[in-house]
Amino acid sequence: MPKQKRIAIIGAGPSGLALLRAFQSARDEGADIPEIVCFEKQKDWGGMWNYTWRTGMDENGEPVHGSMYRYLWSNGPKECLEFADYTFDEHFKKTISSYPPREVLWDYIQGRVKKANIRQYIRFNTAVKDVAFDKTTGQFTVTAQDYSAGRRTSGTFDHVIVATGHFSTPNAPSYPGFDLFPGRILHAHDFRDAAEFKGKDVLLIGSSYSAEDIGSQCYKYGAKSVTTSYRSRPMGYDWPKGWEEKPCLTRVDGKTAHFSDGTRRDVDAIILCTGYKHHFPFLPDELRLKTSNRLWPLNLYEGVVFTPNPRLFYLGMQDLWYSFNMFDAQAWLTRDIIMDRIALPSRADMEAANDQWREKEVAIRTDEQAFKYQGDYIKGLIAQTDYPELDVDNINRIFLQWKKDKKADIMGYRDKCYRSVVTGTLAARHHVPWIKAFDDSLEAYLRLPSARSQAARV
Repeated sequence: MPKQKRIAIIGAGPSGLALLRAFQSARDEGADIPEIVCFEKQKDWGGMWNYTWRTGMDENGEPVHGSMYRYLWSNGPKECLEFADYTFDEHFKKTISSYPPREVLWDYIQGRVKKANIRQYIRFNTAVKDVAFDKTTGQFTVTAQDYSAGRRTSGTFDHVIVATGHFSTPNAPSYPGFDLFPGRILHAHDFRDAAEFKGKDVLLIGSSYSAEDIGSQCYKYGAKSVTTSYRSRPMGYDWPKGWEEKPCLTRVDGKTAHFSDGTRRDVDAIILCTGYKHHFPFLPDELRLKTSNRLWPLNLYEGVVFTPNPRLFYLGMQDLWYSFNMFDAQAWLTRDIIMDRIALPSRADMEAANDQWREKEVAIRTDEQAFKYQGDYIKGLIAQTDYPELDVDNINRIFLQWKKDKKADIMGYRDKCYRSVVTGTLAARHHVPWIKAFDDSLEAYLRLPSARSQAARV
């Protein structure tokens, strides 16, 4: 009888939880699953969706994982990230809007994994410090610090799955004059509360989703003005009065920001919305994925198998259009490879497949091509496993309408409603327009008895 495999999952955020759910699904069908140990450095699951007020270092001296901030609402329709095997209707027992706040989505994530009873596999408050691979035995040694027990642990595993995400280590460029700027400079990773910038002139460096959403938060909560600086092209939305876009920041003199078009503006705070780095300090160089944030990182066959060492897997490392349901598709495939249901081709064939996907990625010119590309990738993964059927083409249509809605009304697109591709349910319109919804609690959103007042905090 073959020896039971032992696997280590690093991270209990959406990707790690997806893999635990995949194995639980196989176990419920009567399969013998591997022995699983999931290491999570936070005290609870949910990864980025597990909000913390902390920035910099956590209570254990570990770098803070979360980049979530208060008052965050989903910036994409929930219908594009709905689990195929656990719907919003099932979880909330009522129809909700298409753009719920962070706490509501975290509650939804927890609902599925609580139902699956997978908490038993997770070692919370435990940070992985080192992963080593022994070529002779073909096994990994994982060393971790258990902060609850106050001791270091070590164990051997047949497979390691890195599910730590890649939106936690800031890419923070510097500009001339930053060292003498009299206001606050921070990266989006450390942004927590838009109310801090009420009455202030705020400059955001960047032109992607962080700049768009943090700028919207600052505007909503009373910033005097919002300026976003772009490197390649402006976001180009119909911004409200008091919001303007400028080309590259060149320098800062005192509190005066200078831009490449020769214009300048006095600002009180600067927020760097300049992206994140793929950072895996617990891995040696030969096991470390090295990539920028792109739709197809090389060295990942099927987007998950680390081709230099196919016993190692990475989940959720792509630039994201899809999220939860893509993590699911990756998790089910990873599970089946580990359980020997799917055989891997030669390294040469894996690298050739990677090259083909990269060539297609390089040819992408529009957002529509980008989300269809990622949708095709997901369809290819699902076709190989028993993950429930998912109408990816319909999700693509929702993405396309979402882009149009944002272009038409950047401050009102969250009030639009879409239909679930899983249940067919049309989302309900939220009882307060997003621009006036200042209480983002689960209770207020669902109008539960303990709901806080909807009075504005500005």
